[in-house]
Amino acid sequence: MKNNNIIIYTAVLAVGLLLGWFLFGGTSNTETEHKHDAAAETNQMWTCSMHPQIMQPESGPCPICGMDLIPAESSAKGLLADQFKLSENAMALANIQTSIVGNSNTEDNAITLSGKIVENEDNTAIQPAHFDGRIEKLYVKSIGEKVNKGQAIAKIYSADLIAAQQELITTYSIRESQPQLYKAVQNKFKNWKIHGSQLDDVLKTGQVKTSFTIYSHVSGVVTEIAVSDGAHIMDGKPIFKVSNLATVWANFDVYENQISQFKKGQNIDVVTNAYANKVFKGTVDFIDPILDTRTRTVKLRVVLDNKDQILKPGLFVEGKIKGITATKSDALSIPTTAVLWTGKRSVVYIKTNPNEPVFEMREITLGTQIGDNYQVLEGLNTGDEVVTNGTFTVDAAAQLQGKKSMMNKKGGKVMTGHEGHLGMETTTNTTRQKGVNTERIDVSKQFQNQLKVVFNDYIQLKEALLKDDINTIKAESKQLLNDLPKVDMTLLTSQEAHKQWMSLEKELKSVATLLSNTSEIEDIRGHFKDLSSKLTEVIKVFGINEKVYNQFCPMGDNNKGAFWLSKEEKVINPYFGGKMLTCGEVRQTIN
Repeated sequence: MKNNNIIIYTAVLAVGLLLGWFLFGGTSNTETEHKHDAAAETNQMWTCSMHPQIMQPESGPCPICGMDLIPAESSAKGLLADQFKLSENAMALANIQTSIVGNSNTEDNAITLSGKIVENEDNTAIQPAHFDGRIEKLYVKSIGEKVNKGQAIAKIYSADLIAAQQELITTYSIRESQPQLYKAVQNKFKNWKIHGSQLDDVLKTGQVKTSFTIYSHVSGVVTEIAVSDGAHIMDGKPIFKVSNLATVWANFDVYENQISQFKKGQNIDVVTNAYANKVFKGTVDFIDPILDTRTRTVKLRVVLDNKDQILKPGLFVEGKIKGITATKSDALSIPTTAVLWTGKRSVVYIKTNPNEPVFEMREITLGTQIGDNYQVLEGLNTGDEVVTNGTFTVDAAAQLQGKKSMMNKKGGKVMTGHEGHLGMETTTNTTRQKGVNTERIDVSKQFQNQLKVVFNDYIQLKEALLKDDINTIKAESKQLLNDLPKVDMTLLTSQEAHKQWMSLEKELKSVATLLSNTSEIEDIRGHFKDLSSKLTEVIKVFGINEKVYNQFCPMGDNNKGAFWLSKEEKVINPYFGGKMLTCGEVRQTIN
């Protein structure tokens, strides 16, 4: 009986367990699966296409560059080993542009030439100064600004004008008895392009004006500005240049073995990547009679109608002339901006998918440079789409994603400097970067404030360099030289501080002297790079009681890279005369 009870209890327990599994087991598994799926969805990480070291649990802007984050696993779907992808936002922010590689041989028996849009020099004019003086206020300050004839362009102080006004007032009072003398003084002002109400006010009040407003005698779009506020002007020297962009020139390079196939009046179709579906019609207007012995080419020019002003000077274009058979020796050509150099290697980035921002590095062999283009002997094919603008940004993305790149032939992640402040640490007294340790020397606030005056002179010099204003650059360099000896070395209390300052001051003075005596803008940029380097050492060692940003552009100094100093974290690049202002990044913050 006892054994029977045990059997019954065992059977009941087994049935109960079985029923419990049926009733609750499936639900438990389902809940587990749902929880697992939810966890997987919750664990979705988001990264930046330009800074893949960024990993965040939710979407939003990249904390380094502000670009929209993308799902971490989606950035590499369907890509080959050496390919990588950028987001559309990254493409737009970096202004990445591409061009299709063309070949002289085309299916419709035509030849294709590479060229560039430039101003029509027949429709350009210079606004000169007509007397010596100093600009108190310049009203025309921006490249691309439209100027109309008769528009006020500047307010000028001139000692010559002050003396001439005194003569005008005197001769006006005796004009009845000495009319010729009065007329001679009037003609002097007429030659200076000063007349009308400004002179009437002088004669009416008998009071000499200390400054005069001058007016433009040309109309057009400003393409070059030669002066700035505070600059001295000289009679006959240009203030700015304007162009009428209703027509523009397209300049093409023709190889010497092709010259015989071209003549004036030939019809030519011009296309540009900026307007992919638009063809600009023109005719050959001019063929340079002189061969460029360096490139073995001649210039072929086409005048294009541009009444809507959509063709911008600087655009790369292609010109197709039908009915001409190209020779087999004709090579492909690409813009110089597409090529990155590292030692003997030349690389470009190919957009491998016409509908997606997918890229891949390609090594190429170059031939002769022809103007703004290189011949490509090996590595590219007709129809390849190469990056022509924003190439360094694409290269940085390749390096960060561990793909083949300019500096990394085999792939694998490397430090590029685009990781924000990875590998770099800045503290109040010490700056550490890649193993370099520069100890801050404690000095008085008074010494730092005197040094800050020199730094402010440097900032003014940098502002002048942004405008390629050579006169102001020289003036600010001289001001820096004047303020440098005012930094009182007796305020330094240690022998080490004295030794450091004497050495650095000598180097600063040497570079600033070169700057103040240089007139070629490219040489000035080279000296400015050296000045930036020396002043950076000074600020690292002594400080100026102010935060300073050390910024870097990889394209400066002919793609060798160049540093400069700034009071602001925002990048404003001084090395390209107002162009490519945002090219660069903050490499270091010095407190």
